[in-house]
Amino acid sequence: MQIQLTVNNTVHRLDVPDSALLVEVLRGQLGLTGTHIGCDTSQCGACVVHVDGRSVKSCTMLAAQADGQEVITIEGLAAGEALHPMQDAFRNCHGLQCGFCTPGMIMSAVELVQRSPGLTEAEVRKGLEGNICRCTGYQNIVKAVLEGASGMNAPAAS
Repeated sequence: MQIQLTVNNTVHRLDVPDSALLVEVLRGQLGLTGTHIGCDTSQCGACVVHVDGRSVKSCTMLAAQADGQEVITIEGLAAGEALHPMQDAFRNCHGLQCGFCTPGMIMSAVELVQRSPGLTEAEVRKGLEGNICRCTGYQNIVKAVLEGASGMNAPAAS
Protein backbone atom coordinates (compact mmCIF):
# COMPACT_ATOMS: atom_id res chain seq x y z
CA MET A 1 0.00 0.00 0.00
CA GLN A 2 1.11 3.57 -0.54
CA ILE A 3 1.19 6.06 2.34
CA GLN A 4 2.31 9.63 2.80
CA LEU A 5 4.02 10.71 6.01
CA THR A 6 5.59 13.97 7.01
CA VAL A 7 8.60 12.85 9.02
CA ASN A 8 10.77 15.51 10.66
CA ASN A 9 9.24 18.13 8.35
CA THR A 10 9.94 16.15 5.16
CA VAL A 11 7.11 14.61 3.14
CA HIS A 12 7.63 10.95 2.20
CA ARG A 13 5.50 8.87 -0.16
CA LEU A 14 6.21 5.25 0.59
CA ASP A 15 5.13 1.80 -0.51
CA VAL A 16 4.75 -0.31 2.62
CA PRO A 17 3.36 -3.76 3.35
CA ASP A 18 -0.07 -3.65 5.03
CA SER A 19 1.44 -5.20 8.15
CA ALA A 20 4.47 -2.85 8.41
CA LEU A 21 4.91 -1.22 11.79
CA LEU A 22 5.73 2.47 11.94
CA VAL A 23 9.04 1.71 13.69
CA GLU A 24 10.03 -0.64 10.85
CA VAL A 25 9.32 2.01 8.22
CA LEU A 26 11.17 4.71 10.15
CA ARG A 27 14.24 2.54 10.64
CA GLY A 28 14.23 0.39 7.51
CA GLN A 29 12.88 2.64 4.78
CA LEU A 30 13.81 6.08 6.08
CA GLY A 31 17.06 5.19 7.88
CA LEU A 32 16.02 6.95 11.11
CA THR A 33 17.70 4.55 13.48
CA GLY A 34 17.39 6.70 16.60
CA THR A 35 13.99 5.08 17.13
CA HIS A 36 14.86 1.75 18.74
CA ILE A 37 13.14 -1.62 18.96
CA GLY A 38 13.80 -2.84 22.47
CA CYS A 39 11.25 -5.43 23.47
CA ASP A 40 8.78 -6.38 20.72
CA THR A 41 5.99 -6.21 23.31
CA SER A 42 5.43 -2.43 23.64
CA GLN A 43 6.70 -2.49 27.22
CA CYS A 44 10.00 -0.60 27.04
CA GLY A 45 9.26 2.71 25.27
CA ALA A 46 12.51 2.76 23.26
CA CYS A 47 10.45 3.28 20.09
CA VAL A 48 8.50 6.39 21.19
CA VAL A 49 7.98 9.05 18.53
CA HIS A 50 5.49 11.90 18.23
CA VAL A 51 2.58 11.43 15.85
CA ASP A 52 0.64 14.64 15.39
CA GLY A 53 2.15 15.89 18.64
CA ARG A 54 1.35 12.86 20.80
CA SER A 55 3.82 10.29 22.12
CA VAL A 56 3.26 6.92 20.45
CA LYS A 57 5.06 3.63 20.82
CA SER A 58 5.84 3.14 17.15
CA CYS A 59 6.10 -0.64 17.58
CA THR A 60 2.36 -0.70 18.29
CA MET A 61 1.24 1.41 15.33
CA LEU A 62 0.92 0.24 11.77
CA ALA A 63 2.60 2.57 9.30
CA ALA A 64 -0.74 2.79 7.47
CA GLN A 65 -2.33 4.25 10.61
CA ALA A 66 0.10 7.17 10.37
CA ASP A 67 -0.85 7.91 6.75
CA GLY A 68 -1.28 11.66 6.31
CA GLN A 69 0.11 12.47 9.75
CA GLU A 70 3.17 14.30 11.02
CA VAL A 71 5.82 12.19 12.72
CA ILE A 72 8.71 13.60 14.72
CA THR A 73 11.56 11.29 15.71
CA ILE A 74 14.53 11.99 17.97
CA GLU A 75 16.44 13.05 14.83
CA GLY A 76 13.88 15.78 14.18
CA LEU A 77 13.70 17.16 17.71
CA ALA A 78 16.79 19.37 17.50
CA ALA A 79 16.80 22.63 15.54
CA GLY A 80 19.73 22.00 13.23
CA GLU A 81 22.86 21.74 15.35
CA ALA A 82 21.14 23.21 18.43
CA LEU A 83 19.89 20.48 20.71
CA HIS A 84 16.35 20.61 22.03
CA PRO A 85 16.35 21.68 25.71
CA MET A 86 15.40 18.13 26.76
CA GLN A 87 18.24 16.60 24.76
CA ASP A 88 20.63 19.12 26.26
CA ALA A 89 19.39 18.37 29.77
CA PHE A 90 19.88 14.60 29.33
CA ARG A 91 23.47 15.31 28.28
CA ASN A 92 24.12 17.82 31.08
CA CYS A 93 22.55 15.69 33.82
CA HIS A 94 24.03 12.39 32.64
CA GLY A 95 20.51 11.02 32.16
CA LEU A 96 21.81 8.11 30.12
CA GLN A 97 24.33 5.34 30.20
CA CYS A 98 24.20 3.03 27.19
CA GLY A 99 21.78 5.42 25.46
CA PHE A 100 19.47 2.73 24.05
CA CYS A 101 16.35 3.96 25.88
CA THR A 102 17.31 7.63 25.68
CA PRO A 103 15.55 8.61 22.42
CA GLY A 104 12.22 7.16 23.58
CA MET A 105 12.70 8.58 27.06
CA ILE A 106 13.37 12.06 25.65
CA MET A 107 10.40 11.92 23.26
CA SER A 108 8.09 10.86 26.11
CA ALA A 109 9.51 13.55 28.39
CA VAL A 110 8.98 16.31 25.82
CA GLU A 111 5.30 15.52 25.46
CA LEU A 112 4.93 15.08 29.23
CA VAL A 113 6.31 18.59 29.78
CA GLN A 114 4.18 20.05 27.00
CA ARG A 115 1.05 18.63 28.66
CA SER A 116 2.05 19.57 32.23
CA PRO A 117 4.72 22.30 32.38
CA GLY A 118 5.05 22.50 36.19
CA LEU A 119 5.96 18.89 36.90
CA THR A 120 7.09 17.56 40.25
CA GLU A 121 9.60 14.75 40.63
CA ALA A 122 6.75 12.33 41.45
CA GLU A 123 4.84 13.39 38.33
CA VAL A 124 7.90 12.84 36.16
CA ARG A 125 8.34 9.34 37.59
CA LYS A 126 4.66 8.56 36.99
CA GLY A 127 4.73 10.08 33.50
CA LEU A 128 7.69 7.96 32.41
CA GLU A 129 6.29 4.65 33.65
CA GLY A 130 5.98 3.38 30.08
CA ASN A 131 9.73 3.79 29.47
CA ILE A 132 12.22 1.30 30.84
CA CYS A 133 15.92 1.96 31.39
CA ARG A 134 17.97 -1.10 32.21
CA CYS A 135 21.17 0.81 33.07
CA THR A 136 20.41 3.69 35.43
CA GLY A 137 18.64 4.18 38.71
CA TYR A 138 16.43 6.84 37.10
CA GLN A 139 17.70 9.59 39.42
CA ASN A 140 19.57 11.39 36.65
CA ILE A 141 16.76 10.79 34.17
CA VAL A 142 14.27 12.51 36.49
CA LYS A 143 16.78 15.30 37.12
CA ALA A 144 17.25 15.69 33.34
CA VAL A 145 13.49 15.86 32.69
CA LEU A 146 13.06 18.56 35.33
CA GLU A 147 15.99 20.55 33.90
CA GLY A 148 14.70 20.02 30.38
CA ALA A 149 11.26 21.23 31.48
CA SER A 150 12.84 24.37 32.83
CA GLY A 151 14.58 24.95 29.49
CA MET A 152 11.41 24.24 27.50
CA ASN A 153 9.38 26.65 29.63
CA ALA A 154 11.97 29.43 29.59
CA PRO A 155 11.07 32.49 27.52
CA ALA A 156 12.79 32.56 24.16
CA ALA A 157 15.86 34.78 23.93
CA SER A 158 15.34 37.92 21.88
